This record gives sequence, C-alpha cells and structure tokens, in this order.
Amino acid sequence: MKIENVVASTALRNDLDLQAIALTLEGAEYEPEQFPGLIYRLKEPKTATLLFRSGKVVCTGARTVEDVKVAIRKVAKQLQNAGIEVDLDPPVVVQNIVASSDLGQEINLNAIAISLGLEHVEYEPEQFPGLVYRLKEPKVVLLIFGSGKLVCTGAKEPHMVVEAVDKVAEELRAAGLIH
Repeated sequence: MKIENVVASTALRNDLDLQAIALTLEGAEYEPEQFPGLIYRLKEPKTATLLFRSGKVVCTGARTVEDVKVAIRKVAKQLQNAGIEVDLDPPVVVQNIVASSDLGQEINLNAIAISLGLEHVEYEPEQFPGLVYRLKEPKVVLLIFGSGKLVCTGAKEPHMVVEAVDKVAEELRAAGLIH
C-alpha cells in the first residue's frame, strides 16, 4: 500500500486577510474571482495549503499525516513571522487519504462484480474502466482495475486502507478469483 495523498483541514484563527497574506507570502496565489482561497505551495513537505477568509485551512498533497502537520505548522510560523496572529499548533482533522495498492495479478472484473454483490459494486466498463466497490467497514471506496491495481479513497487513517485491501483480497481469494 502506498499513500498518494492526505487531505486534512484545520483553522488558524477566525478570519484571515487573504489580500495581505498574498502580499506577504512569497509565491502565494490569490485570485478571488477564480477561487475563493489563497493557494500556498511548500516544496518541503511537498504540499498545497489552501487558506480561506474564514480562517479555515485545507492542506493537500502530503504523503503522510505527519507531513500535513509539518506543512500547517510551517505556514502558521510564516504567517506569525509576517505579524499575523495565528494558532501555531491547531488541531488537524484528516478528511481523506488516497492510497494505491496492487493485487499482483490481472483479474476478471465481471466475475468480481458478481462475487462482491451488486448492491456494493458499480461496474460500467463503457463509462469507467474500473470497478467501484463501496465497503461498509471500513467505510472507504475501492477502485479495482483489471490489472489488479487498486485505489482506495475515503480513509481517515492509514490502517483503514490496509484493512480494506486485506478484506477485498480475502474475499477474492475465497471466491477463487485470485490466488
């Protein structure tokens, strides 16, 4: 399993003057007629932080939850150094983890659609080449491709991805669809 993206949110304060921040943070992108937030990219950890007038912040692009916290702390410190009062250690809430995995073999998506139960599966190969499998526990969505590759989305914690992939692999083994 490889985490591709962690999206998390927090709040640095009750309101932010995005125009002033855009002038302060070198490389910040703020075009309110195109997008209501200010976009600030860090090279290390490689993330994009979206700051909104409400004080809310969304961090995306991180590979770990720890990288999200480091990125948010870095942005908060830069704002504080610019004379903008913010919370330097706000509580961070993970919204979504996107991860990829590989079953290590090609698979028959038609057989899997039937095996996993049509009430949890969407498979329309004319529309999208992958099978969409919505798990109840853990509550995530898996995109399963004929190559055996998987994409998991909707996880809030890394262990949820591992649980989901293990569960699907076990279901497919039990049905004789993978070995």
